[in-house]
Amino acid sequence: MRQVRHLLESKQLGVVSIAPESPVIDALKLMADHGVGAVLVMEAGRKLVGILSERDYARKVVLLGRTSANTPVSEIMSHQVVCGRLGDTVDQCMQVMTEKRIRHLPILEHKEVVGIVSIGDLVKAVIDEQQIELRHLQEYIAS
Repeated sequence: MRQVRHLLESKQLGVVSIAPESPVIDALKLMADHGVGAVLVMEAGRKLVGILSERDYARKVVLLGRTSANTPVSEIMSHQVVCGRLGDTVDQCMQVMTEKRIRHLPILEHKEVVGIVSIGDLVKAVIDEQQIELRHLQEYIAS
């Protein structure tokens, strides 16, 4: 089974982050510009303090009648961030994300963020691995 480190090596996009004092509208623009569903919230660009997802926005801004321009990211971000490690397998990450009902998993090494994987990244990795296995089985049967 592939490890997260292999997924991050093949990803084009690095970590998309924002400061906690930034307005939510800036986070939404970042997500739209990079085609992602969440941004990491980092203090001084290095310390992970939260994560802001489209789900957070929908539930904590739109439904509560707040405005994106006047609400700081820190007021609506998820403060308790579940993280993975480079050595974790795709299956381990999928299990954690399913149990915690999350769609994005920051990856840490030595307490520093080195990347982020989405549930879509993990599903793609599983499908790719299954296709390789299927091809090997077909080659075995044909020989």
